[in-house]
Formats: sequence, structure tokens, C-alpha cells
Amino acid sequence: MYDDLDRRIIHGLYCAPRASFRRLGEVVGVSEQTVARRYNALRRDGVMRVVGLSNPVAHGLAEWIARLRCRPDAAGPVADSLARRPEVGYASVASGGSEIICTIRSTPDTGRDDVLLRQLPKAASILDMSVDLLLHPFSRPGTAGWAGGKRSLTDEQVRQLTAQRPAPAGPPPAPTDGDRPLFEALAEDGRASHTRLAQATGWSATRVARRLEALEATGSLTYGIDILAERLGYDLNAILWLQVDLPDLHRIGEELARHDECAFVAATSGRHNLMAVVICEDTPAFYRYLSSRLARTEGIRGYEISIRARRLKQSVSLIHHGRLVHPALG
Repeated sequence: MYDDLDRRIIHGLYCAPRASFRRLGEVVGVSEQTVARRYNALRRDGVMRVVGLSNPVAHGLAEWIARLRCRPDAAGPVADSLARRPEVGYASVASGGSEIICTIRSTPDTGRDDVLLRQLPKAASILDMSVDLLLHPFSRPGTAGWAGGKRSLTDEQVRQLTAQRPAPAGPPPAPTDGDRPLFEALAEDGRASHTRLAQATGWSATRVARRLEALEATGSLTYGIDILAERLGYDLNAILWLQVDLPDLHRIGEELARHDECAFVAATSGRHNLMAVVICEDTPAFYRYLSSRLARTEGIRGYEISIRARRLKQSVSLIHHGRLVHPALG
């Protein structure tokens, strides 16, 4: 069973993915050994993975959100095939078993039709599909993503963890070919020690530290926190497809990003110009969110809901037998 301390540690890692166990312990109010033990248990059990990622913006890539409607008997194999493709990020099957939702990385000038033709599988079992560009992600200050269902850390604790984080100036440059072994090691474990990264790259630990600092400062290196929310007691995962008034788009996106229930919020092209991934404990909690906090948000003209039935990929981690694993192990 996982508790509020685990959620505080997860929230702390969202704020500072490579913060030392000692620093995390100082902020959340427990010993370094306790943080290390809790983190290692979360990682060992496949509940959480911290991964280092090359910023797609540095490679001129954008993200598309695809919704595929398939024959129910074929949705599983098609979704499994998509999840194993490196250009595909999040992938899940919605309730009813006929809708697949996934994100695809491609160049912004590829165009919708090219994404359909080049990236998505050609299968007679696909009855209909839509592909829209993710225009702008929204995130709450100091952290991004779902941090355990509650804002477990106070604003002051978040500030302590993020105060020294550099703010990238300008677009991030693409990493060099020499950085490839470093990124491969970070994709396996974003918190790997300098010693472990030195072994993987053949560099000295000092060179590793300098290169990490430079990549983080320019924004070329980002971090993802993959979490199995259901293992923390949050069993309902849904995507809201919202239609909002254009003058209110940015305001509503920022407002939803501050909701504890929202794991991801982004402006999109297409008929629905805003999407939000919502995670709640159960159906009654989801209804309370819809009928209270979301209902009080002015400017929403319409919505659809996709309830997740089966998740196959979270960011870069595959879900294998109820655990988050590196794609090579799935």
C-alpha cells in the first residue's frame, strides 16, 4: 500500500526529477534513507519510472493526438502494435474497446494526411480516425503532470525544489551524436548516478555532470515521470475533449492545469480545441469533479468523454503485467 509520503515524494520528483534523496528528505520532512527506500520500492514495483528524454522541440518535432475507431475484436492488436513504435507516446484503449487514443511525434510540416499515411497502420479493421496537432501544453507552476492526485507539497516546498532550476533561454539545440549513449542510459533510468552514466558513456563523472547541466540549462534534456495511478488508489482515468470559446482558450487551459485531477492539459487543432487527462479515485469522484469544479469553469461550450479501459503506454514506458517497464523489456 502506498500513502501520503509516497505521494509527496512523487510530487517532489515532478518538481526536481534528479534531486538527491537528501534534498527530497529535507523538503518532505523525513530522512534520506526513508526517501531512498520509498523511491526504490516504487520503482522496483513498477509503479513509477523517472526517464530522461531528448526534447522533441530540439529535433523540430511536434506531437499529434490520434483517435482511431476500430472493430472491437481488432482494437487490441492494433493498439499493441502502435504502443511498441518509438514515435508513439501515450497509448490506450477507451471503454467499449473500439477506440484507441495515442500521441505521435512527427514534424509540424508533415501534415495531417501524411501522419495518417506514414505513421498509422493500414488496416481494414480501422473504421475511422482523427488526427489533431497538439498546439500548446499547459502546466501548473513548478511541476507538470499528475503528482499523486493532490498538491501534496506546499507552495514553499515546491519553491525550495525548483528555485535553482535554470530557465531555458530560447529554443533548445539538438543534442549531438556523442550524446546518444547518455540519453539511452537516461531513458532507462532518469535518476542514474553520475558514476552509472560515466560507465554507460565512457566519460568521466565530471564530464557527465557538466554535460547534464548544459543539456538541462538549454532545455535539450527533459524528464518524464511515468506513474500507474491505479496502483496509488486512483482507478478512473478519462480524457475530456472540450470545445471552448477561442478568447477563453488560454485562460481555461491554465485554469484546468491547476486542478489536482488533471494530469495533462493541451490546446489542440480540430473540432475540440482543448483536451484534458483527468484521474480520479472512482466514478463518484469523477462525477463530483465534472459537476462542481469543471462546471464552474466559464467558457466551455461542449465536451465528450473517453474513459480509459486499458492503458498500454505512458510517455515512454510500456505497461507489462501491471508494471511500468522500459520498452525493450515489454
